[in-house]
Amino acid sequence: MNSEPYKRYREAIFEKLQKAFRQEKEILLSAKWIANTLKKEGWIYTSGTGHSHMFAEEIFYRAGGFARVQPILDPALMLHEDASGSTEVERREGYAQTLLSPFPIGPNDVFIISSNSGRNPVSIEMAQIAKEKGAKVIVLTNYQHSKSVDSRHSSGMKLFQVCDLFLDNFGDIGDAAIAFEGLEGKVGATSTVIGAALLQAIMVQAVGLILEEGIKPEVFISSNSDSGEVHNEALLSKYKHEVKIL
Repeated sequence: MNSEPYKRYREAIFEKLQKAFRQEKEILLSAKWIANTLKKEGWIYTSGTGHSHMFAEEIFYRAGGFARVQPILDPALMLHEDASGSTEVERREGYAQTLLSPFPIGPNDVFIISSNSGRNPVSIEMAQIAKEKGAKVIVLTNYQHSKSVDSRHSSGMKLFQVCDLFLDNFGDIGDAAIAFEGLEGKVGATSTVIGAALLQAIMVQAVGLILEEGIKPEVFISSNSDSGEVHNEALLSKYKHEVKIL
């Protein structure tokens, strides 16, 4: 074993990435659903609670990212206003119904939901509501962790059980992966690195599928490049009235 802690972390990440990218069936099917959504002028909805909200931001208004992305970024479920309070909010049954009520989710849409544990009611109910409305629901989760804990939802279900398809980030139980002698608990979370890589892989594959059909997808270009500003302004003008936080 490498003695330097960062090398141990590096090897843990490399190993988990290799496992994650063996989920070829799930990656390809997710990309197919997204490509179909874009062909039908549907929307890619995306949300996550706690640190998992970063996955919603990862594909929103991003250089190389699709324009038709609607993130659901509720401050009460994020960390920047009340970190400990967000933990309490994500456990509230019924909150998802109120949160999703302004969004016209339908059969032409895909909803990507991220939750490492997959045990809390808000994420579970978001998936249930989106499926009831006919959208395809794709989940990013830690399968090992989720199986090791009880659901906090009254149904007893966990997120991977109520979606159409889930991708495993192959994280350790508790997310952090590196143990130190004399230290209680591990350090070095892995879910963000693996989850972001899986998401981008799916998006890249979806672009390839759309282009194969002769359709040019609408994607943002870096606004810090010389050509990006004009290109992005055209997309912003087109979608600003539809995407709630553009």
